[in-house]
Amino acid sequence: MPSTPSLEKLEKTSDVGIEHDRDEHADQPHHTRDVEADPQHLGDEEFGGHEARKKLEKKLLWKLDVRMSILIVIYILNYIDRNNASAARLRGFEEDLNLKGQEFNTLLSILYVGYILMQIPSNMFLNYIGKPSIYLPCCMVVWGMISTLTGITKDFVGALLTRFFLGFVEAAFFPGALFLLSKWYKRSELGVRTAVLSCGSLISNAFGSLIASGILDGMEGKLGHSAWRWLFYIEGALTMFVAISAIFILPDFPSTSHGWLSPLEVRLAEKRMEEDVGVGDEEQTETLGRFHGFTLALTDWKVWWLALALTSLVVSLSFNAFFPTLSATMGYNSTITLLLCAPPWVFATLVAFVMCRHSDRSRERFWHIATSLSFGIVGFIIAISTMNLAARYISLFLMAQSYAGFIIFLAWISNSIARPPSKRAVALAFINAFSQLGNIAGSYVWPKNWGPSYAHSYAICISTNGLCIIMCYIFKRHLEKLNRDIEKKEEEQGRPAGFRYIP
Repeated sequence: MPSTPSLEKLEKTSDVGIEHDRDEHADQPHHTRDVEADPQHLGDEEFGGHEARKKLEKKLLWKLDVRMSILIVIYILNYIDRNNASAARLRGFEEDLNLKGQEFNTLLSILYVGYILMQIPSNMFLNYIGKPSIYLPCCMVVWGMISTLTGITKDFVGALLTRFFLGFVEAAFFPGALFLLSKWYKRSELGVRTAVLSCGSLISNAFGSLIASGILDGMEGKLGHSAWRWLFYIEGALTMFVAISAIFILPDFPSTSHGWLSPLEVRLAEKRMEEDVGVGDEEQTETLGRFHGFTLALTDWKVWWLALALTSLVVSLSFNAFFPTLSATMGYNSTITLLLCAPPWVFATLVAFVMCRHSDRSRERFWHIATSLSFGIVGFIIAISTMNLAARYISLFLMAQSYAGFIIFLAWISNSIARPPSKRAVALAFINAFSQLGNIAGSYVWPKNWGPSYAHSYAICISTNGLCIIMCYIFKRHLEKLNRDIEKKEEEQGRPAGFRYIP
């Protein structure tokens, strides 16, 4: 194996560390150039030639996609357990716990305190142990148990404690899932996979409402318990069941997954990641220790910029936690209100999948994000402008589809944060954790006394949505400048086109 490049050179915050590393090792066969830029497909001989490699790669991706699909189910349950308090609110949750004033909003926001505190340590630990198939399901069992215990609480303090610890344990899943995807899939494949994963949250908004409607209607008074308590019991138990199944399905990292892959498939999985950015994803980039990634991430201004932009976006998406409340402004009873919540999220799921797939194929992120968020702004404006029943329902569809922009943004993060994996793990966790400040703020954006029009709430969403678009545009221009610098350097040195950021 060729000598390992200096990690400082690889990850200097000049944003072209990867390219510097490629310059110094251009003559070494292990540092393979981007496949798309190398028509000779050098190195495919070990897989039996180019055509044999294509067949093996197709088989590898199929195996991966099948196993990764369990993440969708986990994410659905993750979101259902996080948001079931909003559905319970429609059937006596506040009254039974004697909640007053802003106490319900505090129950929503306190979850994100634990959620923020745990994400970075969790992802650093996950990168260290390399066993997501054990770590993530174990966390899932614990949060399912905590969610179930919410159903036995008697007052505000009890509910507050369960919500805090629920966020503390749930923090492991989403950044961990994003990191797991980034360890297996190339940059051009991440968008659609992130979309499929994140569609779990959109589906949970649709089917979570349907499940909640059935439980709240059919379980009232059963065994002497209120229907909202059964909601927590049933959904928490379902989470624990799926968690046990996930232990046998989830893959580990390429360097630790060997039981379900042949040695040649393992080598191909590692080689794909080397080719994607011109340097390997494991020992080649971890020479200064796992904790060095923490410093690299937090001293890279791109990480902070993306964190602030995503926080602004999350504030504008805070309507998600209050979707049943906004649907209720149309004047229907609780059952119909919950049923009306489903179609906008089904629509959002379809839009997100189509846009993310097109974003991957066109290798473009910003305009896809901006288009989705702009339609969301149109939805907010309609909701401010009228109380007409049909118009307000259409506005819910437009608001919900803005999650497509959020999902593409998540893929953009993985595309824009380079190796080593320890840095990427911290960056993904930090950006996602920091953005949860938007959820804490968003919990107070929708007070009851601003209803039923919620004009002030929608105005805040328009402002934060617009700020995110502006910040994304500036970031796009920066990536384009970096690409021009890399291209100029390649021309000066007479090398073929290689790594490029996706703007």
